Amino acid sequence: MPQVNPQLNHHAELATAVRHVEIAILGAGFAGIGAAIRFKQAGITDFVVLEKASEIGGVWRENTYPGCACDVPSALYSYSFAPNPHWSRMFAEQAEIKTYLQETAERFGVMPYVRLNHEMLDSSWDDQQKHWVVKTSAGVFFARFVVMACGPMHEPIYPDIKGLKTFKGMTFHSAGWRHDYDLQGKRVAVIGTGASAIQFVPKIQPQVAKLTLIQRTPQWVLPKLDQALPKAAQAIFKYVPITQQTLRGTIYGVFETLNGSMQHPQLMKKIQRLAVYNINRAVKSDELRSKLTPDFIIGCKRVLQSNDWYPALVQPNVDIVHSGVSEIKGNTITASDGSTHEVDAIILATGFEISAPQVLNRVRGRSGQTVSELWQGSPEGYMGTMTADCPNAFLMFGPNLAVSSSAFIIIEAQLNYILDALKQVRLHKIKTIDVDPDCQVEFNRKVQDALQDSVWNTGGCNSYFIDANGRNSTLWPWSTFEMRHQLSRFDLSQYIVDEGSTTYKTAVI
Repeated sequence: MPQVNPQLNHHAELATAVRHVEIAILGAGFAGIGAAIRFKQAGITDFVVLEKASEIGGVWRENTYPGCACDVPSALYSYSFAPNPHWSRMFAEQAEIKTYLQETAERFGVMPYVRLNHEMLDSSWDDQQKHWVVKTSAGVFFARFVVMACGPMHEPIYPDIKGLKTFKGMTFHSAGWRHDYDLQGKRVAVIGTGASAIQFVPKIQPQVAKLTLIQRTPQWVLPKLDQALPKAAQAIFKYVPITQQTLRGTIYGVFETLNGSMQHPQLMKKIQRLAVYNINRAVKSDELRSKLTPDFIIGCKRVLQSNDWYPALVQPNVDIVHSGVSEIKGNTITASDGSTHEVDAIILATGFEISAPQVLNRVRGRSGQTVSELWQGSPEGYMGTMTADCPNAFLMFGPNLAVSSSAFIIIEAQLNYILDALKQVRLHKIKTIDVDPDCQVEFNRKVQDALQDSVWNTGGCNSYFIDANGRNSTLWPWSTFEMRHQLSRFDLSQYIVDEGSTTYKTAVI
């Protein structure tokens, strides 16, 4: 008889036994796993991580397209408490990043808390019981607190193009790459020129017979300072950790300088010269250069980096259509400029729902309204971490927290804030914490005032940073130093607090 792993049995018992928990973490990407690790380190053990998929990984599990890699150097794109000396490149690729997350989760012992194949279908606040009712595809959980770590880049946007659904060939989004479909010798159209297209187009261009790139708006693309990290460098990082810490600090400083420059469009124009150089060194045709040169200031949209984007676009099998799509009929794409293009496959590089994630249609606060209904197209929170009408609920990567730096800066700042909140809940025997709506309004007034002159608001582009109502509900207007300072302490005076005696199952922090 085959032997049964007792640890697997233990996991199975946990999966069926746990229904009442103090904290439910929704999502097992870097934010959710980071929360689990920090909670466990703080002595909090009455929590569960609910993950919709069959493995952890978040955005790095969902996106497997050719060339998928980080656009933040690996030394900074990692937990500060779990450095990885074995990165093989300056900018790690998808598989390596996913492996890092999985190995870190195992190393810190949080996998027993993870429930795979538990998709959150509905979460609602029960004001009588003072807990969240989290309905999943594998049962219901009752949780005093929820940490919504669902991530900003896991819901692909499918464009509303006439005839797209009846296209005769193969169609897929870059976030759902069809590895079983052979692109060799095919006529392929790519719709969109965002961060994903920048990475996969150079990889597929040599394979396809014809590549038609349909771009409404060209992007600014900086050179990417990427290179392989030899075994000798990895050994130095491992045995002399201060070297990797120094590299991390240096990279942080560079990105912080870039982030600060976003407040000054004139400074960004100077950085733009580097992007112009990147075009000029590869594209010699004046006509093609004009198609690829944006008419907005760099930074207005997400800043991209690549060394092989422009070299790929000048190849003879690439056709750039500087237009949108009018309709698709049979195997023919008709562009808005009237040109027609026969293709065998369409790859959608049309991005993700950032400012209006669909998951928030499934979250109902105290009023019974969904978060999406409350926000009405303009996400609004307090410190990017809580939002009024949702007691005891924390949002990872909430409104106005995005920065031009590593996501880990945000994650770790927020986790410090959440841990301090939980510490004060225990200390003062608090039942519920809810944002004071007046404090939320005042906080957002300051945020919007600070964003007014930034390149994101004045750079002359339409970006996903701006929501359906024309408001920048995505970006943090100050430095990450300021973010870390503001999130270092949970200020109870900004919250409506319901006090009362509560029985705690876990250790006091």
